[in-house]
Amino acid sequence: MSHKRIPKRKAAFAAGTVVALGAAAILLPNANASQDGSSNDAAAIAPKTLKATDASDLASQLEKLLGDAFAGSYYDSDSQQLVVNVISGDNNVVVQAKKAGAKVREVENSLPELAAGAKTLKEEATIPGTAWAVDPRTNKILVTADSTVTGAKWNTIESTVKSLGSDMATIKKSAGTFKTFVSGGDAIFGGGARCSLGFNVTAGDGSPAFLTAGHCGVAAEQWSDTEDGQPIATVDQATFPGDGDFALVKYDDPATVAPSEVNVGGGQTVAINQAADAEVGAQVFRMGSTTGLADGQVLGLDATVNYPEGTVTGLIQTNVCAEPGDSGGSLFTQDGSAIGLTSGGSGDCTVGGETFFQPVTTALQAVGATLGAGDAAGGGAGAGDDQAGGDAGAGAGDEAGAGGDAGAGAGEEAGAGEEAGAGGDASASPGEEAGAGQEVGGEEAGGDVIGGEEAGNGQETGNGQETGNGVGDATGGAVDQSHN
Repeated sequence: MSHKRIPKRKAAFAAGTVVALGAAAILLPNANASQDGSSNDAAAIAPKTLKATDASDLASQLEKLLGDAFAGSYYDSDSQQLVVNVISGDNNVVVQAKKAGAKVREVENSLPELAAGAKTLKEEATIPGTAWAVDPRTNKILVTADSTVTGAKWNTIESTVKSLGSDMATIKKSAGTFKTFVSGGDAIFGGGARCSLGFNVTAGDGSPAFLTAGHCGVAAEQWSDTEDGQPIATVDQATFPGDGDFALVKYDDPATVAPSEVNVGGGQTVAINQAADAEVGAQVFRMGSTTGLADGQVLGLDATVNYPEGTVTGLIQTNVCAEPGDSGGSLFTQDGSAIGLTSGGSGDCTVGGETFFQPVTTALQAVGATLGAGDAAGGGAGAGDDQAGGDAGAGAGDEAGAGGDAGAGAGEEAGAGEEAGAGGDASASPGEEAGAGQEVGGEEAGGDVIGGEEAGNGQETGNGQETGNGVGDATGGAVDQSHN
């Protein structure tokens, strides 16, 4: 974390606001024009190629436009197209969706029908170690049961899924155990627990703050940025379990400048310029202080997870790995959109698993905060401002500045394909090793490069550690704990 005082210069992004990146501008005019088009005309229109964040914005617009005919959507990362599910029988709906630039697929299950199925699961099979979410790619509810769900518990969840019908729900087993990942961007410590800072925000009263997981917020009231250091922030609001897993933590020093960026290691950062809703199929990146940077895809939305501590609803389901200490950490896209906060899941970064995230847009709205440092620093300098310098290769204990061209001013879009971060050597989290061939913070995850130069095996990091084979098993002396 950086607490360096720098000139105030960046306007805050409104809580829960998704910046329109281009899809919205073409949606409504084209959709209205399609009213007079024929089905043959619609069939001849090729779906538009979109970035994931553009696809999310287009999906939100189409959900409003199509009404009850809208049955979910997902992003096809291979073709870079938005696929929209519509209920069969209304050709005009198909025409509108195609004119808007989406690929249309007619399905049987409506969103209300899928919601009714989820309600049945809640009423009859709320069992610790289970989770469910709507998978728009199959137009079904995907139910997952971890390794603790056996015997009568398994029979209950299995029979409930069967009662919904094979065309409505499916079930699979997970090898791990669903748990919250307390033990992290940057590590934060409180009450013997370790978590991760998610995103810096500005609280409703204008004070600097950050978002993290709610189960971290209920585990300790005060948090430090070093294991044995003095507290630097105090929990203001926390939700867990229940309608989410998020906490607003205010910095104790009101003069603290909290840049809108994610530290991806090696003195490099990714500027965060907006909050956005997740889209199934989109590639996302997770940063945590235990395992560093990892990537994967969004698998489901509005997920319900039955942790040992209680049920949490409204989460994002992914196949991104995470481990204890990563709780609260940042989930974001390559172009700098804040998506989620690490909640919990099963597995680890060796065997993989399912991980669930609190949507950032929902958390911002609930706590009344705005993304970034308001007019304090934000995610990069605005046009015409001096950039806050910083040493891209800062060693342990040094502060890397907020420099770089990755962050645009409020409302501006970071150019597609631009590299975020200052380049330079890769770095594992303190005390950890980065996986072989994996570049952290100049890092290539899932084929997309975040940051600058590639680090070879054995290359020394800014913290004096070496990158090597395997995920690190050290955490800079911190004790990983799971909050039960």
